[in-house]
Amino acid sequence: MKLSQSVFCVFASLAFVSCIQDEALNREAAVDGVEGANVQLANIDAENKKINVYVPRQASHSLQELKFILADQATIEATPALDTDKPLMDLYDFSGGGERSFTVTSEDKAFHTEYKVALVNTELPLEYGFDRLLEASSAPYDIFVERQTVMGEGHDRVLQWVSGNPGYKLTGMAKGREDYPTMQVADGRNGKCVKLETKSTGSFGMMMNPKMPIAAGNIFVGSFDLSKALKDARKATNFGFPFYQEPLSLSGYYKFKAGRVFTDENGETVDGRKDTGDIYAALYEVSGNADFLDGENSVSSSDIVLMARVEVKESDEWVSFDVPFTRPDFSRKEFDAAKLRNGKYKLEIVCSSSIEGAWFRGAVGSTLYVDEIRLAVDN
Repeated sequence: MKLSQSVFCVFASLAFVSCIQDEALNREAAVDGVEGANVQLANIDAENKKINVYVPRQASHSLQELKFILADQATIEATPALDTDKPLMDLYDFSGGGERSFTVTSEDKAFHTEYKVALVNTELPLEYGFDRLLEASSAPYDIFVERQTVMGEGHDRVLQWVSGNPGYKLTGMAKGREDYPTMQVADGRNGKCVKLETKSTGSFGMMMNPKMPIAAGNIFVGSFDLSKALKDARKATNFGFPFYQEPLSLSGYYKFKAGRVFTDENGETVDGRKDTGDIYAALYEVSGNADFLDGENSVSSSDIVLMARVEVKESDEWVSFDVPFTRPDFSRKEFDAAKLRNGKYKLEIVCSSSIEGAWFRGAVGSTLYVDEIRLAVDN
């Protein structure tokens, strides 16, 4: 009798576990985001199932890289697929113009959602207020977006700022939005602003090889490759977006307070060192849209033709800056107006709470506030 009861309990338990496993299959068929080398912003209208993907003004629509961020274990395919599509490489053909249909299938295969996706050509804004966050984002951290309507251009200038927040999420140190290195706060110079703070990565960062003891708060124009974040963090940051006007100056406002203890890339205290923030922009030459500067060479590449860098100092009050773009000493190339017109330049704008944060050197607690950045250009 006892044996029969035991056997019954085992089978009942197995059946119960099986039911739980069946129920665990995700039933969502949704697109949460779109990324790609040319993608500047993806506006997702979840109610009407429409997605506008913003790409550079001169970008070819023939093979666009679109990496769809989906609900857990969901899949996506273009419907109908074109012979020129390369889904395994996330490349899709939009050369026919208009919208294309993409169908998302949930993990349990029971639900299907069709999205209409369109490519929209755009340029970088010239003003950045940090007042707007990406709507309907499922990310646990803030994602900043900018939109500037310029009369006579026929299209909006848009930007989705990028940060290292996705990498910091891997550390498990953040329990809420306020724990991430990059976030929006209310007390800006005008309205809201961005707050960048250097954070400890805890035991997670110290276990990495090489070590990553800190994460500087940062925000930049470009993209972040999460797959490289733990292998080669500096290569995970791609800085820049195509730019078609000669930049003359970079202006705006900042506040900065250095953290108390400066540490090196091994987490060791460095006596006598004081941290400082960093704000800069640079115009650099590229061969094609796939070319980017990264954390290794964003301030030292010989391809940089014009650069404006702010000398950040400690201040509890808002400090205004207006820095001209000049050719750096290490540049090997002259600015060429013809190359500018032909889309051979990209512009990077980078702000960081620790000037050597890319090398994991800085002070936990260093905090940089930035607001009202503007680019003056030669029209």
